[in-house]
Amino acid sequence: MERELQKILLRTARLAIEEEFTGRSLIDRNGLLQRYPALAEKRATFVTLNKQRSAGGYALRGCIGSILPVRPLLDDVIYNAKAAAFRDPRFPPLQPDELPRVRIEISILTVPQRLHYTDTNDLRQKIRPDIDGVILRLGGAQATFLPQVWEQLPDFDLFFAHLCQKAGLTADCLRAHPEIFTYQVEKFEEDE
Repeated sequence: MERELQKILLRTARLAIEEEFTGRSLIDRNGLLQRYPALAEKRATFVTLNKQRSAGGYALRGCIGSILPVRPLLDDVIYNAKAAAFRDPRFPPLQPDELPRVRIEISILTVPQRLHYTDTNDLRQKIRPDIDGVILRLGGAQATFLPQVWEQLPDFDLFFAHLCQKAGLTADCLRAHPEIFTYQVEKFEEDE
């Protein structure tokens, strides 16, 4: 995606959050869709909020997304920006004084593809750390990790133990041979 569209989406995500604080409409949705037809394509996105820490660096402050493309790209970013700021169950709703210290990151997903594997060793050979986002599904439980999570959990066993637990399953859920889907992302974030 060209840099201009990335900047527009990042700005739109920030404005979407500001709209919730001000109660005013700040996004010219129709104008943007008219000028940039690519924003009307159905795409799945994740919006991640990272808040600057007083000790330096950034910490996760919210992350919500769509696995499948069900809305136009522009609308998906708006929806997920607001959800990441105000409806991520791991965090209290974002407060206005926090927003200036938040850096927004957007990931645009490819359509997930089922990964067929015979056992954990076969899966270990087929998964591509730092490239593949992973969806794990077993029974009614499901969870996903974006490819960026490999940065924090670079070990295959640790990555999947955390993913199993995120789905509400035991850390060794790969023994039950869950369905695995992979996808890739185009990731971009606000400048410091």
